[in-house]
Amino acid sequence: MTLRIDMHSHFFPAITREEAARLDAAQAPWLAIDPGGETGMIMSGNQAFRPVTRALWDPQRRIEELDKLGVDVQLMCATPVMFGYRYRGDVTLQWARAMNDRALEMCSVAPSRLMVLAQVPLQDIDLACEEASRAFAAGHRGVQIGNHVGPKDLDDEGLVQFLTHCANEGIPVLVHPWDMMTDARMKHWMLPWLVAMPAETQLSILSLILSGAFERIPRSLKLCFAHGGGSFSFLLGRVDNAWRERDIVRKDCPNLPSSYVDRFSVDSAVFDPKALTLLVEVMGEERVMLGSDYPFPLGEKRIGSLIEEHAGFDSRSKARMLGANAHEFFGLS
Repeated sequence: MTLRIDMHSHFFPAITREEAARLDAAQAPWLAIDPGGETGMIMSGNQAFRPVTRALWDPQRRIEELDKLGVDVQLMCATPVMFGYRYRGDVTLQWARAMNDRALEMCSVAPSRLMVLAQVPLQDIDLACEEASRAFAAGHRGVQIGNHVGPKDLDDEGLVQFLTHCANEGIPVLVHPWDMMTDARMKHWMLPWLVAMPAETQLSILSLILSGAFERIPRSLKLCFAHGGGSFSFLLGRVDNAWRERDIVRKDCPNLPSSYVDRFSVDSAVFDPKALTLLVEVMGEERVMLGSDYPFPLGEKRIGSLIEEHAGFDSRSKARMLGANAHEFFGLS
């Protein structure tokens, strides 16, 4: 039987408004659970942010759903609105520790089935490194970070320092797009999620490649980008062409951009067989891991079905992407 490990899913604990107020009474996220207990709303202060269902905060319900879906192991990470990057580092450190401890409590319901990635106060690199190491030692399987901190992309020297710390400590890193670039032109139809979110992920990858940051980060870093790496795979040919033709593109990047695909992995959340074919052709099957974005509406409803039902992959390739790659990436026993 093929092992299925979903390495990209989200959680949001039953944070009360009083708990959120310790971070920021006006904007910090908390959970308003409906009277029936099956649905709720993530709130940002007084503002409704996102409707959610019980599996997001109830680990027992999550296990019941994973049983129905045939998922053996699921790695959870914070809903990005929980990051708290806009606040003072020391304040966010306390918030991150509390959220990370709550996450481990959720996993304790079924520790062989539910595992978690930590969040860190990425606006303060020293504190981020401290919490990444603490959480990893406490049982987290890695860290999830947002793809930028305000105007700082992943090529920022502080963020390169953080990635280097994780490489040296053996801490896997999942990069998740958040706080998407947008303006008044993206006002309807979830366009920030459909247009800006894939662009954010591509921006993060290219920031590391074209800046030469990958030349300074140890090759031991286990780095993964969510949502199939966004628009990166489809547009990589354009980037290579620009590198060949324009010195301004290659001035900090000593090697062809496509030569860096062996420095990171991606998840499989692309929702289309042809897109998955291209993703595997670009990245290699050893660098694609099952990721569903569960339990949100834009996630894969039948977790793993895109890989399992793909006509172009043999059973060995499917087994790698469904579980073996994540098993190795996160060092699972």
